[in-house]
Amino acid sequence: MALPGTYRVQHDSLLLAEHVRRHAAGRSVLDVCTGTGFLALTARQAGATDVVAVDLAHRSVLSARLNSVLSRSALTVRRGDLFAPVIDRRFDLVVCNPPYVPSPTDVLPRHRAARCWDGGTSGRLVLDRVCAGAAQVLAGDGRLLLVHSTVTGVEATLERLDRHGMHGEVVARRTVPFGPVMTQRGAWLHERGLLDPQEQEETLVVVEGRRRRREEDR
Repeated sequence: MALPGTYRVQHDSLLLAEHVRRHAAGRSVLDVCTGTGFLALTARQAGATDVVAVDLAHRSVLSARLNSVLSRSALTVRRGDLFAPVIDRRFDLVVCNPPYVPSPTDVLPRHRAARCWDGGTSGRLVLDRVCAGAAQVLAGDGRLLLVHSTVTGVEATLERLDRHGMHGEVVARRTVPFGPVMTQRGAWLHERGLLDPQEQEETLVVVEGRRRRREEDR
């Protein structure tokens, strides 16, 4: 279930879930920007040993806790800003479906549904913070899995991960029809040069990040 104002499962969630299922078994998992807890529950049901879900929104935290109970899948759900509630822990797998849709302002909404998708004028305000902070909570051989649209810039994600000691690569792409938000902002995104005038689809990517080995830094 998803309380009003909570991000509902869409194409990006489903694409990322495919990869979560491949890597969660026997691992400790952190799901940041959890929303309804869908990815956290996916990991748990795929055999993860321990799953922590984090979100800043009260409604998302409540939704994730309710879904944990309804599905009889044990989750630890914490409210907080990205990695802050778990900065003293290390996880084998970190997953994230962050807000990444470019928005007219860099002042992100706090109490409206748009907080689930608005990523600032670049679409990267939250995404860049995830790339910068993930290594702090990853175990030595752990991996990060995150999803976003190519509208937000794939190379920028890989460069940001590299800057923070991680090797990133695109492990999946999928082209899907625009959802309501992208449809509504299509003209504005075209004016900014982020979309072609007739575009009605976007390409989603799953990016995997791994810690660089020391010899790779030499």
